Amino acid sequence: MEKRPSTALFGGSFDPPHLGHLEIVKKALELKEADKVLIVPTYLNPFKSNFAVEPKKRLQWVKEAFDMAGVEVSDFEIKQERPVYTAETVKELGKNHNIKYIIIGADNLKSITKWKDFDYLNDNFIWIVATREGQELNLKPLKRYILLNIKKDVSSTEIREGKKLNFLIEKIKPQVLLEYNLIGKVKS
Repeated sequence: MEKRPSTALFGGSFDPPHLGHLEIVKKALELKEADKVLIVPTYLNPFKSNFAVEPKKRLQWVKEAFDMAGVEVSDFEIKQERPVYTAETVKELGKNHNIKYIIIGADNLKSITKWKDFDYLNDNFIWIVATREGQELNLKPLKRYILLNIKKDVSSTEIREGKKLNFLIEKIKPQVLLEYNLIGKVKS
């Protein structure tokens, strides 16, 4: 019987996807533990009340930005047309994928114990924590984890605010600038 590749699930709003996300994916693929990265854009993050760009457009950006070997993009959460908890996603996608890892940004650590079914996730998966400059690393709640040292200090919020536009992924840059009405903000 063929062994299914070990998979790292990487969920997020990707509103918009940027070079920090790209570095996380590339470094996760370099880990000997994970054979592939399964990217799952949210319909709406359960901790947020809205999104800046509609989910289907973000899904398309993610598909274009992460079109590379070892990466698969899932529309599972977007198809639900509601906030979906990570525990629900791993249970559903785990039927067809050997999910062993959950990738999170260090910014998630402050609320990780508030995640629905955190104990289930913590008992059954290994966390891959992507560091970010200036983010505290309180790893005590996590049973098992791997650190990814990420050098790109950027957030989607900063890009939406017209800052750090040099962190946009070239493949989708024109679409993102247009969508967020940032065309005049790009410095040559």
